[in-house]
Amino acid sequence: MDKRDELLLPAVESLLVPLARLCIAHGLPHAPVEELLKRAFVRAAREARQAAGATGARDVSQVAIATGLSRREVARVSGELSALPPQRTSPAGRAYAHWMTHPDYAGPDGQPADLPRNGVAPSFDSLAQAITRHVHPRSVLDEMLRLGLARLSEDGQTVRFEPDRVTPTQDDAQMFGFLGANVGDHLAAATDNVVHRDRRHFEQAIYADELSETSAAAITELARAQWARLRAELIPELERLIDADQAAGRPGTHRARLGLFTYHAPDTESPDATPPAQPT
Repeated sequence: MDKRDELLLPAVESLLVPLARLCIAHGLPHAPVEELLKRAFVRAAREARQAAGATGARDVSQVAIATGLSRREVARVSGELSALPPQRTSPAGRAYAHWMTHPDYAGPDGQPADLPRNGVAPSFDSLAQAITRHVHPRSVLDEMLRLGLARLSEDGQTVRFEPDRVTPTQDDAQMFGFLGANVGDHLAAATDNVVHRDRRHFEQAIYADELSETSAAAITELARAQWARLRAELIPELERLIDADQAAGRPGTHRARLGLFTYHAPDTESPDATPPAQPT
């Protein structure tokens, strides 16, 4: 094992421990996760060979060497691989973001205004049509109501914005989807930067320790305020870039994800920390 591998293994373990906690919390045992790991290794090895211009000759043998799996396992896993599902923004999510930031749909206080369900702009119909002409506004509204991104007035004629509901907490498909997409892209960015030894993706963080529990919790509220300001600037700019691409006829072949996160937990190395319980 070379020096780089010695440095890599602790980093990999740091990535796997939270994943294991997630699996344990949801009762997912080791075996299906191990199978997913085999598939991921085979997929990554094939991608690396394709990027290097390798042909199909001796493909199974070369993937087996790269992954450490047997040729039989590589052949079996390869036959079960399917394309990863594409990541797409939903019309409901785009409508929510547009409503959140566009001045045409803001009230006097600058916050998203209540909208008449139908009619000329500004209305929910005009909001939905500003996002897509391929999905009926009623379908966009139904999905936003299902996800808790909006609610109707008692008479059903006014649509009201639901703040702070970007991540629907009652929809498992949405929650797990956000988990895989957000963490997956963050990890992909960090991995690309290490593998290619450059800074092709922006990936920075601020770290602080020696915080009290009260101060650590306050960081979340600080980040929320910063994110609200950043989001208000970014969403209109992203929409402007998309519109400019479409007007210029530039192919939409790329996607991007911009995010901000906080995490705080007890520092187990602090002299004031409670020692972990010993196994019995």
